[in-house]
Amino acid sequence: MTFSDFNFDNSLFEGLNSMGFKTPTPIQAETIPIIQSNHDLIACAQTGTGKTASYLLPVMDAICRMEQRPVISALVLAPTRELAMQIDQQVEGLAYFTGITSMAIYGGGDGIGYEQQRKALRDGVDIVIATPGRLIAHLNSGAVRLGEIKFLVLDEADRMLDMGFKDDINRIVRQVSSERQTMLFSATMPPKIRTFAKTLLKHPKQVNIAISKPAEGIVQQHYQVADGQKTALLKQILQSGTYNSVIVFSSTKEKVKNLGRELDRLGLTVEPFHSDLAQEEREKILLRFKNKQLPILIGTDVLSRGIDVEGIDLVVNYDVPPDPEDYIHRIGRTARAERTGTAITFVNNRDVRRFIAIERLMDRKVEEVQLPEGITADPVSSVPPEKRRNNQRKKKRNFRPKDRQKPQNPGDLNPDSQAS
Repeated sequence: MTFSDFNFDNSLFEGLNSMGFKTPTPIQAETIPIIQSNHDLIACAQTGTGKTASYLLPVMDAICRMEQRPVISALVLAPTRELAMQIDQQVEGLAYFTGITSMAIYGGGDGIGYEQQRKALRDGVDIVIATPGRLIAHLNSGAVRLGEIKFLVLDEADRMLDMGFKDDINRIVRQVSSERQTMLFSATMPPKIRTFAKTLLKHPKQVNIAISKPAEGIVQQHYQVADGQKTALLKQILQSGTYNSVIVFSSTKEKVKNLGRELDRLGLTVEPFHSDLAQEEREKILLRFKNKQLPILIGTDVLSRGIDVEGIDLVVNYDVPPDPEDYIHRIGRTARAERTGTAITFVNNRDVRRFIAIERLMDRKVEEVQLPEGITADPVSSVPPEKRRNNQRKKKRNFRPKDRQKPQNPGDLNPDSQAS
C-alpha cells in the first residue's frame, strides 16, 4: 500500500510527496480508511507509530474538499503544550500546498501570545490544536464558538485523564456539534478510557496497534545500582560513550535540576527541562535539542510523550517509571524511523518489582550489565521480589498461635516472631 491508494486531494498529496512520505505506517493504513468513511474511531497506539498523521491526513483531505469552511473545521485536544506545538508543526508541513490554516492554543506564554490565539479563534482557523485548560479560558472569554466543528480528535486521551482534564474535556465537548466525527487516540486502553469513550463516540470502529512492544532497533540494558551511586554511573556512561543525542528521564523536577547542575560541572553540554522554566525557555531548549545543538536533555515524563525527535542515540531511565507503559514511551524516544538506539535503566532495590512488571509487559528479559569498578549495588538488590514474597509466606506458615500469646516476661520475646 502507498499513500496514493487513499485518493487524497492533489494539493495534500503534493505536500506528502515533497516531504518524502511514500508508504503509510500500520496505524495509518488501518485508521485512514475508517476516518474517510465518516466513522467515529477509537485507536490504541503509542507515540512513534505515526498516529498524528493517521488522523491529520484524512481530516485535512476532508477540509480541502469542503465547498464552504466553518469558522473552525477541526479541533484536536492534547495533554501538553509540547505535544500541541508538535502537532501544529506537522499540520504546517503537510498543509504547505493546501492553504489550510492551524493554531496551537496553550498556556504559559505572554499576553501577546494570548491575544494572537484569541484573534485566530475569533476570525477563523481550519484546525485548532489545544490543551484543555487554555481552551476553557478562551471559552470563558467568549472568544471561541465550537458549534460548527466537524472533526474532534482527542490525542493521548489516557494522559489527559491522568492529568485531571476529564471535566474540562466534557465541558468542551458539550460546546461541539453533536453531528461531529470523533476520534480518540490513546497509548493505553484501561477501563476508564473505554467508559469515557462511550460517552463521546457513536458506534466507533476500533484499531489496536501493538502498544507494549518497543521498537526492534532498541538495545535495552539495565544496571542493578544503589540509589546513591546512580549519578556516578550516569557520569561514566556519558563520558565513556559516543552518544550525540541523549535524553535522561528522572522522577521529579528537583532531581532533574540537580542532575543538570552535576553534569554541567563535568563540562557536559546539558539542559534540565521542567515546569519551572518559562514557556519561551522551554521552547528554546527543545529547538536546540531538535537541531542537534544540545546533546543532553534531562526531564520528567512530560518529555516521554511531548517531543518528536529523530536520531536520539541513548535514553537513560535514571529512575524506573512507576507505570510499565511509561517505560515504553520513554525508550520509544530512541530508535525512531527504523534507526537504532540504546535504552539503559538504573534499578535500585526498591524498584526491582517495578522493573519485573515492565519485563512482564514486554514478555522479555532486559539484559543486566555489570557495574563498572567503584560503583556498587544495593546489598539485597539481587533478590527477586518473588523469592522475598515466598520467604515471607514461609515465615507466616511457621507462625503458630502459641507464638502470639503474650509472654509473662518481656525477656521471653522472640525477635523472629516479633518481626513476623
